Amino acid sequence: MEGPTRRQVLGGAPAALLAALLAPQAARAEPPAMASGRVVDDEGGRGLAGVMVSNGGAVVPTDADGRWRLPLSPGESAFVIKPSGWMVPLDPVTRLPRFAHVYAPEGTPAALGLRYAGLPPSGALPDEIVFRLRRQTEPAAFSAVLLTDPQPESAIELGYVRDDVAARIGGERAAFGVTLGDLMFDDLSLYDRHNRIIGALGMPWWNLPGNHDMNLDAPDDRYSRETFIRHFGARHAAFQYGGATFLLLDNVEFLGIAHDGKTQYRGHFGARQLGFVRSVLDNVAPEQPVIACFHIPLRTAVGDAPSLSAIDAHDFLAVLGRRRNCVSFAGHTHTNEHHYLGATEGFAGGEHHHHVLAAGSGSWWSGPVDAGGIPAALQTDGCPNGFFVLDVTPGGSAARFVPAHDPAMGQIRLGLDAPMHGTAPEVIREYPPGALSHGPVATAALGATRLLANLFDGGPHSRMTAAFDGGAALPMDHALRVDPFVQDVYARAGATKKPWVQAGISTHLWQIALPATLGAGAHHVQVRGVDEHGRAHAASMILEVTG
Repeated sequence: MEGPTRRQVLGGAPAALLAALLAPQAARAEPPAMASGRVVDDEGGRGLAGVMVSNGGAVVPTDADGRWRLPLSPGESAFVIKPSGWMVPLDPVTRLPRFAHVYAPEGTPAALGLRYAGLPPSGALPDEIVFRLRRQTEPAAFSAVLLTDPQPESAIELGYVRDDVAARIGGERAAFGVTLGDLMFDDLSLYDRHNRIIGALGMPWWNLPGNHDMNLDAPDDRYSRETFIRHFGARHAAFQYGGATFLLLDNVEFLGIAHDGKTQYRGHFGARQLGFVRSVLDNVAPEQPVIACFHIPLRTAVGDAPSLSAIDAHDFLAVLGRRRNCVSFAGHTHTNEHHYLGATEGFAGGEHHHHVLAAGSGSWWSGPVDAGGIPAALQTDGCPNGFFVLDVTPGGSAARFVPAHDPAMGQIRLGLDAPMHGTAPEVIREYPPGALSHGPVATAALGATRLLANLFDGGPHSRMTAAFDGGAALPMDHALRVDPFVQDVYARAGATKKPWVQAGISTHLWQIALPATLGAGAHHVQVRGVDEHGRAHAASMILEVTG
């Protein structure tokens, strides 16, 4: 999601130049050329039939000889959609898939003055664009890593990505990884180093762009992805693995720089990209798994501004039709949220699961540091920073959250909503700030104190219970509210957080009032939960009550 930007409007440029740069895109558009080529088996060069190739809008399958033909405009990419059982070439160092041919005859216009290198001149289209695939074994049940918003603002913070996130991912067994945008925090010069770090994991790694992966010197959306395309090949793409189809979409539309210097953008798939999605799905059997990945959510508890949720989410869900074996993932908000969208939101297939993923950078690498100098990066909703492992089978998929900073911490944090966050002001004076987050609790304060459970990857389908001293399991209430633990951490370590970071609404909190019958002494509290995918979790604490 967005933090303050340092980018300013192009200053001091001649009026004629600015007028030319800011002219409507249609006025600058050049007629498309006709691109053609083949998709071939890298061993022997045999043409492969039925492989999808796209220009970002239209999608065509190759003919019996592996041939394809598509119109291609300057600035667009022709790319192959890797089918199951095959793999595109990988960069030997970064492990980035090389699946696209970028058509930029004259390269990025020098008059734009982009701070970060755009597209080099590609020259005219070759007579034939050949995409080479090699066979590989792909089981129908597999795992993939999903990471969003690692978002380093500096070379130092890229070191945090390396040591706090990438190192943890290295312990997972996965077929490939996907980053769902905001690989950077505006400084696109860090891409090369970032890609080498992720490449060291040894698995193929796919990427889609976020609002901090834009060329902010560009006058409009047309030129906002020049550096991203240079590194990764295309604005949006798709690939298949083990019978599942992954859609990698760009739903951030750059709207320029405001007069106050802030970046303007909105969540928007657009008609052309939605046409791409529709065309891909026309070639995918209705029962096969579809995993859609993009940066800005379809819905979020953070707000409904166009910069926070896609304005054409309804249109996107309508394109999915009645596909029940489909899930979508987003990032952007640095929160962890589950939403279930139906006919009212445009999805005709019953209930579509949309998951807003916790950020790799958490609270933008804010917070107190550990012994190794890495910030705690606690998110505004109380979820730790981390990544997800997506387990895919022919029947569906389920994502598992991995806290990066402390992977052994489990999935539940327990605490107390003490009187300092609610009533009984006379009790507050007895305790220093933050001391009541875990107790002890005075007998007089029991009625005003609640046990809180933050189930990091919980949502509306999750359930939580609490038992005191081995008693009956009591249902906890799902509460949409701020986690006081986050408030306390931020209050104690205010100097370590970035200025825009504030405790926010959490969608995965449960609470229950402490029993008034608890006597003075120590009590064992056992909390159990079942998450969105039916997986069981547990946590316990010792609660002290003073007379």
